[in-house]
Amino acid sequence: MLALVTGGTGMVGKHLQEILPDASYVGSQFDLRDWITVDSLLDKLKPDCIIHLAAKVGGIQENIEKPAEFFDDNILMNTNILKASHKHGVKKFIGILSTCIYPDVVETYPMKEEDLFLGPPAKTNFSYGYAKRCLAVQIEAYNKQYNTEYNYLIPCNLYSELDNFENGIKMHFITALLKKIKDSDSTLNLLGTGKPLRQFMHAGDLAKVIKEVIDKNITESFNVAPDYNYSINEMAEMALNSVNKDCEIVYSKPELDGQYRKDVSSKKLKNILPDFQFTNLEDGMKKTYDKIS
Repeated sequence: MLALVTGGTGMVGKHLQEILPDASYVGSQFDLRDWITVDSLLDKLKPDCIIHLAAKVGGIQENIEKPAEFFDDNILMNTNILKASHKHGVKKFIGILSTCIYPDVVETYPMKEEDLFLGPPAKTNFSYGYAKRCLAVQIEAYNKQYNTEYNYLIPCNLYSELDNFENGIKMHFITALLKKIKDSDSTLNLLGTGKPLRQFMHAGDLAKVIKEVIDKNITESFNVAPDYNYSINEMAEMALNSVNKDCEIVYSKPELDGQYRKDVSSKKLKNILPDFQFTNLEDGMKKTYDKIS
């Protein structure tokens, strides 16, 4: 099966290259917001499978300042690649979403796949969350109207030793945390209050799940996340412990906390892939820390 990976030069794409070496990987050299570009790309490569990782992403502050850009860019990319997939007869489409698509607050946690439409996404990344949620709606609409068997995965927050260590704006939280620890002497300065709860997964684990979905021809859509759910402060302490460093943790700008919790259930994943094992968080932190120059 010939696979095409959009956003293939990013963190998850790099891990996929290790386990799916024969796939085609495209990055920002192709503007997926442009229909002609996307249509020509699929006409040239003729993939059987598309793994859609590409997205416009950013931190809380950028999401607050540029909501229209985050909505427009992601809606255009998602719509073009999905529409072109159907036009060119792509058999398998896997859209990679984010737990940001879930409601800001629900009555019961962790959130299950059927909770997706119980409320709007968090205000801090409202436009991004809705644009990514729209892809789930689009995929289900295509399946219903065109009898395709496309699906999507909803991963929690990611980190990896293959993250971009040179770009603080694009760096994922765990990676940024570890780089701050590396650069700190006696004080570790973090934003927010340290109270919000988060699930974090090694990006290589998501790549492995994607490969399983392809190899086993899984067509169901489901969350991808480990069971643990730590506070930001707990993860900061865990990171310090994992690299044997002693720092005082100091917080500022509590308004940048973001969503208090957004943990999702892994029950469906366990039913589909009962033998799957996630990377231990402290082990992953140590591996990532060792790659920081």
